[in-house]
Amino acid sequence: MNPRRKKRFIMTSGILGGVAIATALVLYALSQNIDLFYTPTEIIDGKGSEQVRPEVGQRIRVGGLVVPGSVRREGSGLTVSFNLIDTGPAEIIVDFEGILPDLFREGQGIVAQGVLIEPNRLLASEVLARHDEEYMPPALAEALKGIEHVPPSQWSDDDYRNNDKDDDNESGGGYDR
Repeated sequence: MNPRRKKRFIMTSGILGGVAIATALVLYALSQNIDLFYTPTEIIDGKGSEQVRPEVGQRIRVGGLVVPGSVRREGSGLTVSFNLIDTGPAEIIVDFEGILPDLFREGQGIVAQGVLIEPNRLLASEVLARHDEEYMPPALAEALKGIEHVPPSQWSDDDYRNNDKDDDNESGGGYDR
């Protein structure tokens, strides 16, 4: 190989190597910032046929319905915690410090984004509520199939206070007690 071709080969190899390293770094950075979507049942029981569970410390998004009577405010600050549920019996606890959306309420569908700090506890950095009573993100709607949604305007206090399981009143937002 003559010196001119050798010099071109080294420069071309260097450029291709630099592009490969830059691509690898970009892909690694993107994989660190992916927030996977889970339902409470998928967090507890696992997702997919391999039953893959998110790891403690992993950033995730979780969607479900706020369990009526589970919203707890700590002191006079902005710290709040509540339970989320979906079609299964699994519940997770969401801790959030900040201002909740105006549409946030018990029985409402929400999506919380944050870090899993225990196998069933999420420290949320952001809480999003649905915009209206009929809209639900497609992934959340698919995960929550089978839960009857009752718009908040049709709720009554008796729906959540009546713990009699023999009562056939199904206007309680889809929750069985």
